[in-house]
This record gives sequence, structure tokens and C-alpha cells, in this order.
Amino acid sequence: MPKVTEEYRDARRRHVLDAARRCFLRDGFHATSMADVCREAEVSSGVVYLYFSSKNEIIAAIAAQNLSRISQAAADLAQRHGSRGAGAVLAELLGYVRTEHERNGLASVALLTWSESLRNDVLAESLRDAFTEVRRSLTTLLREQERSGRLGPLSTEATASIMISVLVGYVTQLATQPPDATAPVPDAATALWGPDPADTTDSGLHDAAPLGSNADVVVYRAPLWAGHVRDHDSGDHGRPEPAPS
Repeated sequence: MPKVTEEYRDARRRHVLDAARRCFLRDGFHATSMADVCREAEVSSGVVYLYFSSKNEIIAAIAAQNLSRISQAAADLAQRHGSRGAGAVLAELLGYVRTEHERNGLASVALLTWSESLRNDVLAESLRDAFTEVRRSLTTLLREQERSGRLGPLSTEATASIMISVLVGYVTQLATQPPDATAPVPDAATALWGPDPADTTDSGLHDAAPLGSNADVVVYRAPLWAGHVRDHDSGDHGRPEPAPS
């Protein structure tokens, strides 16, 4: 009998997580049971418990998935496009967050996670670590701008804290407000904290297209983070193929 491959196990685990994410977005963490996850995934309880010993473990896995996507995106964008300034990188990060939210409810899951972290020490530590990584990426870029005289009167630490606050507020509004509430934020971040005025490179930040039926709502077409979504979230999100027999 052929062995079950690691790729198959990973696909099954992702399938369970995707089902749990849908349950949590619909009913919240506490109203969702393991039985609900099984029904949503259309698998037996044995399959779910093969990968996760409890609902809290599923919550932790989804939270880690969410947080790592944001922190990895920030680090990746800073490394690849930091020459355009911290504001431009923040704008691209906000665009990435918006796309992930439209695709899989990232912002709504983030709010659930932040709330749960008040009573769950494991989630609280993961949250602190993720924000520390994002802050580190932004601070590195801000120090470069400070050395070239492009930062302004605030310290790098104070500016990084403000930028983190913008990110948190942006995520909160994505989850709770209509799209036009957040539409101006990426351009505002670019205007406040970069790019270099001498840099005329076309980054795609202002290649806008209407969102839905509201022509005044701006989204970003073919942005810098488009490849990053594929890099860090490859794999089929549909139902996995049957196990080899």
C-alpha cells in the first residue's frame, strides 16, 4: 500500500483550517465546536483530531497563520522595496492586508484573535512577536530615511509606533466598515512617510481601478505584493484528493 505523502497531509490540515476559519468567521471562536468544524470540513472527527488535539489548538494555528502572513509580508516588502521609503512599504502592506481580507477574511479573524488574546497567553505572545517583527521592519526603513533627512521631527520609534497604529486601525476598519472608509489610507501613508521625492519609479501604487460599483473607491492593480501572496500562500485551498489506497 502506498504511503500517504507529506503533501497530502499538509493539504488535509489546510482543509481543516479553512473549514474552521469559515466557522469562526460565521459564529465566532466560542460558539464554534469541534463538531461544527467536522461538519464544515465534511470529514470525520478522527480526521480533525489527527491534526489538532483541541479547538484551542485550531485557534492558535489560524492565529499564527494570520500573524505570520502580515509579519512576513512586511519583512519581504521592506527588503525588496525599502528604497521607496517606509510610507510606500506601509501602503503596500495595507494593500496586501486588504487583498487577504477579501480573499479569506484576514481582518475579521485578526479582530477575533486580538480579542481572544486578552484571555489566552499563547495568542498574546504570538501577537506581541508579530507586531515586534513588523515594527522592526518599519524602524529599519525609517532610520534610513532619518539619515538622509527625509523623516521629519519625530523619532524613528515614535513614527514606527504611529505606523503600527495605522495598520491596526486599518485592519479594524476593514473588518467593521464599508470599503470606502479605508480607501484613502494607503495613499495617505505614502504621502506622510515617503517615497523619496526624487524617486520617480512607477511602483504600481497609484495604478487604480474602481472597486465594485463605487468609482470613488480605490484599489491597487498589479501591486508589489501580488507575487508575495503566491509566495507565502501557495497550494490548493480546495478539497484534497483522496488518500492513496
